[in-house]
Amino acid sequence: MKEVKSVEYGLEKIFEGAQDFLPLLGTDYVEFYVGNAKQAAHFYKTAFGYQSLAYAGLETGVRDRASYVLKQDKIRLVFTSPLNENSPINDHLKKHGDGVKVAALWVDDATSAYNETMKRGARSFMEPTVEKDEFGEVVRSGIYTYGETVHVFVERKNYNGAFLPGYKEWKSDYNPESTGLKYIDHMVGNVGWNEMNVWVKFYEDVMGFVNFLSFDDKQINTEYSALMSKVMSNGNGRIKFPINEPAEGKKKSQIEEYLDFYGGPGIQHVAIATDDIIKTVSELRKRGVEFLSAPPHTYYQAIPERLGEHMKMMKEDLTEIEKLAIMVDADEEGYLLQIFTKPIQDRPTLFFEIIQRMGAKGFGAGNFKALFESIEREQALRGTL
Repeated sequence: MKEVKSVEYGLEKIFEGAQDFLPLLGTDYVEFYVGNAKQAAHFYKTAFGYQSLAYAGLETGVRDRASYVLKQDKIRLVFTSPLNENSPINDHLKKHGDGVKVAALWVDDATSAYNETMKRGARSFMEPTVEKDEFGEVVRSGIYTYGETVHVFVERKNYNGAFLPGYKEWKSDYNPESTGLKYIDHMVGNVGWNEMNVWVKFYEDVMGFVNFLSFDDKQINTEYSALMSKVMSNGNGRIKFPINEPAEGKKKSQIEEYLDFYGGPGIQHVAIATDDIIKTVSELRKRGVEFLSAPPHTYYQAIPERLGEHMKMMKEDLTEIEKLAIMVDADEEGYLLQIFTKPIQDRPTLFFEIIQRMGAKGFGAGNFKALFESIEREQALRGTL
């Protein structure tokens, strides 16, 4: 299945179209609002191999919330819970359940990032704020994107503390071994009917992104459901935000299910890169992480034909890949391997993707049908298909 580029040129030409008024250095952190941050942090350490990094709460002078920060290689995850009934976080949890609130972006100048996006039509979440402690200062600002999700711009060039002012180093005797997770590859947002192009325009106009790849309902469909998706990327290609919307089908799509249970638009899944997906997935399975069911054997029999010339460079054993239910796809640049967890919480909303790129720049279009059929099997069990 071919991925459709929004322009006719190669990737370098595509990224040349991105504007330079908002230079992004990478993903700084992802913050989850959860019902019990202490227990969530323990789960992510145990199941995914994250390490304790920092903490903020009553012991650090924060009276309304508790936040636990975890780290694995270049990934920082923050889990935050309210400490009293008056916290606005309660409203978020009541409506959405556990999920991503903040996709924080690392910038060199948080004030400029805020001013440039605001004058282009952004809605303010947080004006530029200087936060200081004995380790230096951090400047943060923020804007809303779809739903109640926000982008916080983080300028930390003058800071050498554990995480942010207001946090202290979190020392723990319990730090399981890493599972080989390296960095955040992309984060996917689900939006409502006929809203995808609205948010594509937002990322183009407000943040200077470009439409890197596009998929329509003729490409992403099964017997029962369909969706549409466009991938937005910043100028250096480090930040990629695919945006999905539902499309008409015989039954309820995974996007509709998400919107129903999340209570509106939000981040559907976070894709995390690894250099050895077989080792990573094997370890995650041992630790109790649940993945979607495997495609049929015929899917794996067809891999050599689908990969074509890229099959020559493939080092992974197909038998092991099938055993672990990992999917494989290729584009002009190379191949990739990917697998998706089941939802991480009881609401069928947020899940994770584990991805290993072997040159491929795409998102596994050739796997869409098999992936969505697997998701539909889970939906049928939940009675939401």
